[in-house]
Amino acid sequence: MSVDHVSIREVGPRDGLQSEDPIPTADKIRLIDALSATCLSRIEAVSFVHPKAIPQMADADEVWASVRRDPEVRYSALAPNVRGVRRAVDAGFEEIEVVVSASDTHNRKNINRSTDESLEDVAELVELAHGNGASIEVIVATSFGCPYEGDIAPSRVAWVVDRAIADGADRVAFGDTTGMGTPRRVRELLDAVKPNYPDVPMLLHFHNTRGTALANVLTALDYGVTEFDASVGGLGGCPYAPGASGNLATEELVHMLHDMGIATGVDLDALIEVARMAEGFVGRELPSGVLRAGPRTKLTPIT
Repeated sequence: MSVDHVSIREVGPRDGLQSEDPIPTADKIRLIDALSATCLSRIEAVSFVHPKAIPQMADADEVWASVRRDPEVRYSALAPNVRGVRRAVDAGFEEIEVVVSASDTHNRKNINRSTDESLEDVAELVELAHGNGASIEVIVATSFGCPYEGDIAPSRVAWVVDRAIADGADRVAFGDTTGMGTPRRVRELLDAVKPNYPDVPMLLHFHNTRGTALANVLTALDYGVTEFDASVGGLGGCPYAPGASGNLATEELVHMLHDMGIATGVDLDALIEVARMAEGFVGRELPSGVLRAGPRTKLTPIT
């Protein structure tokens, strides 16, 4: 299937930073504002979780109150439960994400509940969000594998999607939480879920832990998927999945798509500068190859 435009949701400010040592609130605000200026259409800004669970997100309300909100950008927040969704809608978010792991073990490690118990809450979360003019996206974590259980059957992921859609979820996303996804597994999952819900927006979230993220994107493009998560500089991973560092770097995704003639609307040069800024904030070298080498069109001066 031919794709001529891809929508990218930048997740560095939330999913990326939650795996790093805490950085100052002012730097988080600067990062979001800088990302907004790159013409990204979507940014996952904060998560409303208990500070004991994710201390890196303890200042979510303060960050969001100070961000310069671009009317052209769709900002979203992650919320794990009723309290989190209430905080998100009270803060004015119109797009809210909740996470349910397809892996029962990972779900228990993440929020100390079974997958089935988490799914029982979706209808209430949807009702709360819809009653306040917001949409709910259910992110299915460990969609391509679990570090504790191993491979996750596509039928298990499809079961989670069936439950979420039946309870009113507006969108679904599939998280490669530990970088276990491969093109074969992307095909198997999309074959299992996409034909059943042709009108439900679907987004894919890949990690580059084992170097397969861009190959996975290419596979998903063949299925007509046009929405992907990515994290500036390759920030982040999963705090509940050992060794799962390395979100797909936004600038690497944009670089590849633009070379393929697929529009994103993103200013790649500006994005690379934001990745350099993010690297300074976290105080370590980020894994993005495009950040290191620049775009393929960058020439070496003749001396």
